[in-house]
Amino acid sequence: MPYIAAFVVSFVFVLITIPLLRKWAIRLDFVDKPRPDSERKLHREPVPLMAGIALFGGFAISYILFMDAGLWKMTAVMAGSLLVLGIGLIDDWYKVSRREFPALPKMIVQLAAALIIYMAGIRFSGFSNPFNDQYILLPDWLQLVLTLLWIFGVTTVINFSDGMDGLAGSLATISAVTLFIVAMTQGQGGSAVMAISLVGVGLAYLRYNKPPAKVYMGDSGATFLGFVLAIIALDGAFKQATLLSLFVPILALGVPIFDNIFVVIKRMINGKPIYEADATQIHYRLLSSGLNQQQVLLVLCLISACLSLSSIILVLLPV
Repeated sequence: MPYIAAFVVSFVFVLITIPLLRKWAIRLDFVDKPRPDSERKLHREPVPLMAGIALFGGFAISYILFMDAGLWKMTAVMAGSLLVLGIGLIDDWYKVSRREFPALPKMIVQLAAALIIYMAGIRFSGFSNPFNDQYILLPDWLQLVLTLLWIFGVTTVINFSDGMDGLAGSLATISAVTLFIVAMTQGQGGSAVMAISLVGVGLAYLRYNKPPAKVYMGDSGATFLGFVLAIIALDGAFKQATLLSLFVPILALGVPIFDNIFVVIKRMINGKPIYEADATQIHYRLLSSGLNQQQVLLVLCLISACLSLSSIILVLLPV
């Protein structure tokens, strides 16, 4: 029942709040305007950009009402999420004003948010030796580095995947469903609450973001979703005992992770900055091959679902 309630609360909050934020965004001219000269701007009409606030609000209310993880841990998750949301909103405002927000301040804030999570005890601490079942506890410095890299990396790849109507929201929701199932099978109630709350906000958001989109979550919403997904994996799937289970969250987030590894490598080979926006993501490549937006969305969701199913099978394997 708590999981159903967490889903309903987050879903209904976002479903009700997005139309209100949409009107507010139009009044403030906080909209993503089409640019005929850009191959990355696929929409033809201005689209409001403030849905990220609704996503955070729906998750936060559900998390506070149904999570029981201790005050410090819950405060850390909320504080880190607010930092990521806030710097994302600033970045969105710069984009609305046709300016580029520097990458360094954004990276510093996101790493600071990840550090708060680490200090709250949500971290990648080690894994079991597959040969003798002995738990290998990593040194503190390596725990810190891996935790920061994971949170920052997932936050970034979800944001990079937000380039087409319905895509980032669909991929994040599929990943959240997967992490919820994993948490349930392992009896991890806290991670399950976080995951099902994210499923609720994701599905409600897709009600307004499916092609053609009526609203965008912007960098604020995409980075927030990635940040929370990274935390769920650290607090749930990465706590599994086997070495094989370390691949569970990687597969659950497979499409954005593998696609953006390819994109980063290609940009480095071409001597381009990693954060320089271009049309090298897989959804742009599929569009250029002749598929329409609905077809690209369906293909990538099917791939994501297959990878997620693989991750669930890994959890169920008796190894």
